[in-house]
Amino acid sequence: MNTPRKRRRIEESDGEDGAIQPISFAAPSRIRRKPNNTSRQKAVSATPTQVAEAKGKAAAGLSKENKEVGEFGSLGVRPWLVRSLANLSIKKPTKIQSECIPAILAGLDCFGISKTGSGKTVAFAVPILQDLFKDPAAIFALVLTPTRELAAQIYEQFVTISSPHNLKALLVTGGRDMRDEAIALARLPHVVISTPGRLADHINSSGEDTICGLRRVRYLVFDEADRLLDSQGNQGMFEDVNLVMSVLSPPTERQTMFFTATMTPELRLMLDKPPHEGKRPPVLCEVDMDVLKIPDTLKQTYLEVVDSHREHYLHMFLLTEGNIDKSVIIFCNYTKTAQRIHHLLRHLDHRATSLHSKLPQRQRTDNLGRFRAAAARILVATDVASRGLDIPDVSLVVNLEIPQDPDDYIHRVGRTARAGRSGEAVTIVGSQRDVGRLLAVEERVGQKMKKWEEEGVNLEKRVLKDALKIVTEKKLVAMNEVEEGREIGGRKSSRKQMLRVQE
Repeated sequence: MNTPRKRRRIEESDGEDGAIQPISFAAPSRIRRKPNNTSRQKAVSATPTQVAEAKGKAAAGLSKENKEVGEFGSLGVRPWLVRSLANLSIKKPTKIQSECIPAILAGLDCFGISKTGSGKTVAFAVPILQDLFKDPAAIFALVLTPTRELAAQIYEQFVTISSPHNLKALLVTGGRDMRDEAIALARLPHVVISTPGRLADHINSSGEDTICGLRRVRYLVFDEADRLLDSQGNQGMFEDVNLVMSVLSPPTERQTMFFTATMTPELRLMLDKPPHEGKRPPVLCEVDMDVLKIPDTLKQTYLEVVDSHREHYLHMFLLTEGNIDKSVIIFCNYTKTAQRIHHLLRHLDHRATSLHSKLPQRQRTDNLGRFRAAAARILVATDVASRGLDIPDVSLVVNLEIPQDPDDYIHRVGRTARAGRSGEAVTIVGSQRDVGRLLAVEERVGQKMKKWEEEGVNLEKRVLKDALKIVTEKKLVAMNEVEEGREIGGRKSSRKQMLRVQE
C-alpha cells in the first residue's frame, strides 16, 4: 500500500457518512515574532484611570474557570498562574500585589513601596511571566538586585511559579564560573536575574555578545531599589547600574519597575522626573507607609550589657530557657566581627554558621542552606542577609551591633515575624554610641523598646558565674584564627594556602 501512514490513520477515523473528520491542533510557532510596536505603545500610554478600568473589566469579564481559582483572577492574572500560586500556598494577594499587578499588566512603569515581607517579588514576577508566555522572547526581563543570596531567591521563585511552562531563567552573580555564564547569556534566556557588578563585568569582557541580548529587554526590575540607586553609600554598585542601563533598550520600549521597602531621595527624584516622550508618568503603589514599617507581631526589646563583655552576655543570652531552641540570626556591622563571633560561638558549642562577603560563593550558599535546613541554629551575618531573604522559621533577630542607618534596622528585623508569624528582635546596647543609635531607631519606627526580660533569669549573675573565664579564653582563640585566616578547628583556609603558593 502506497498511501502514507498518516493518511491511512485519518481515513480509518472517518465518520459514519464517509466524510473525513478534520484533525485540528495548535502547533507552537518556532518563529520569533517582532514585538508589536502599536500594541506596545498603547500599553505604555495607559493612565492610572485606565488601570482601574482594566481591573474592573478583568473582574467583570472573568470566565467561570477564572472565578474558581480565587482572588488573583480578579486582578487579571491567568488561571494557570493562579493555580501555580495556589500550589505554593499563595491564594490571596497582599496589598502591594493588588496594587502593582494590574498596573504592570496595563503596561505602566511602577514604583512598588511596601514593608519587608509583603510579597514584592510575586508582585513583579506574576505579570512578567503572564506577558512572557503570551509570546516567549529572549531576553524578555532583567531583574537587578544587590546581593547574591537575594538574586538566588528571586531566581527560585521565578522557576517555581512558572513550573507549568518551560522557563529559561539564568542567574548571573559573582562567585560563579564567568565563562559558563557568558555561554548561557549568549543562548538568550527568557529571564536574567543578576547583581549589577557581575553583569557589568560581562558587558566589559564580552562586549557586543552580551549587549545584543540585553537590547531585547522589555521588563527591567530594580529589587531593593534604594540600595541599587544609592550614589553615596555604594558608589561602585551605582556605577555598575548606570553601565547596565546604558546598553538596554530605550525606556520607551520597555517597562521599568522599582521595588523597595524605603523611599529614598534618589527614588523620589526618579519618580518626579518628566516621562519620556510617548510614555505616561509611572504609577506609585505605596502601601502601608503611613503606619509602622515593622510587623505588629514583632516584639522589640533591648538588652543592656557591659561593652567589654558583649560576647559573654551574648553567649549566656543564647542559652536561656526561652532562647535555647530558637532559630536565630545575629547581625554585625562588619565582616571581621561576624567572622570572630562565628568562630567564638562554634568553640562554645553553639550550632552556628555565617554569611558575609568574605566567604566564597559556594560556602555562602552552603551555609545558608544549612541554616534553612536547621542543621545550624544560629546564623551570624552582616547586612548581606538583611535584604529580602525569606527564611520562614527565624524566631529571633539579635542586633549585636546597632546599624548606623535606622532603615537598616528595619530590614534586619524584617527577617522574622514574616507573613503574620510572631517573632522577636533584641538589640544589644553596651556603649554611649549604642544609646544614640537606639534612640534614632526608636524615632524611625515610632515605638519605644522595652528592656529584655525573661522570668527567673538574671543574665549579669550568669555571666559572672559561668561565662567570664570560658568565653574570654575562647575569644582569644577565635581572634587568632581570624587573624591567621584559619578555619574552625585551627586548620588553615585552603584559599589562603593557594594564595601563598601563588606568591
